[in-house]
Amino acid sequence: MQWRISLIIFVALLVGCSSKPEVVEKTVVDKGDFKVDTSHTARNAYPRVKVLVIHYTADDFAGSLTTLTEQNVSSHYLIPDTPPVSGGKPVIWQLVPESELAWHAGVSFWRGATRINDTSIGIELENKGFTRQGRGKQFYPFNAPQISVLEKLAKVIIARYQIQPQNVVAHADIAPQRKVDPGPLFPWQQLAQQGVGAWPDANRVAFYLNGRGPYQPVDRRGLLDLLSRYGYQVTPDMAWEQQKRVIQAFQMHFRPTKYSGDADAQTEAIAEALLEKYGQG
Repeated sequence: MQWRISLIIFVALLVGCSSKPEVVEKTVVDKGDFKVDTSHTARNAYPRVKVLVIHYTADDFAGSLTTLTEQNVSSHYLIPDTPPVSGGKPVIWQLVPESELAWHAGVSFWRGATRINDTSIGIELENKGFTRQGRGKQFYPFNAPQISVLEKLAKVIIARYQIQPQNVVAHADIAPQRKVDPGPLFPWQQLAQQGVGAWPDANRVAFYLNGRGPYQPVDRRGLLDLLSRYGYQVTPDMAWEQQKRVIQAFQMHFRPTKYSGDADAQTEAIAEALLEKYGQG
């Protein structure tokens, strides 16, 4: 009896080893020298792109295009200040295929991840950035046609990669110690209302403000803890000026009317409302 069971197992193994994989012709793609069967998709896979990063170029279009096509820096898209029109449609520049990595984020961090270049699409907007006025900065506004085509492009990218609202970010959000772009005049709230990016619900901000004055001082460490939980890089050894830059980056994005870097009640309430709506990074 034992030898019969062994024989059955041996024959089954031979049949299994000699069988050929079934090819489903309807899902076979011809690649020239070979074909690829795409009928089976692994479950343990996800898109490389998780983040959309918005920049300004701090230059005119010609200078921006030159910089972004040289060896040191690159971006997937460049949108002119006033996009030219061809056939009734605005024209933008794609400098790097979305499937390839562009060097636009640099040393960066967002929601626990580093090397944001590896997982992001970068969009550069032609904009002069700012000029210095005493100790402050005078930022340049963005043109409506430029923002209009950005909105359309961003929606396509977000849909293609299922990018979460909290992962549509400013360059300043992911690198606050080095960058301030796209600055406080970038219309984050307007875009969020159109489905591009995150924005807190006003009623929840009022709830967390709880009757306090908007600029009433709050504990800086407590605020930085909230910002860290939302996604910003905050480390225990940060100097005061570094902490201030993190708060400023957050304020430029979500409270651009006052981005002093001070820890105040309204900034704290906005952070709590965002955490409630979008969760921790």
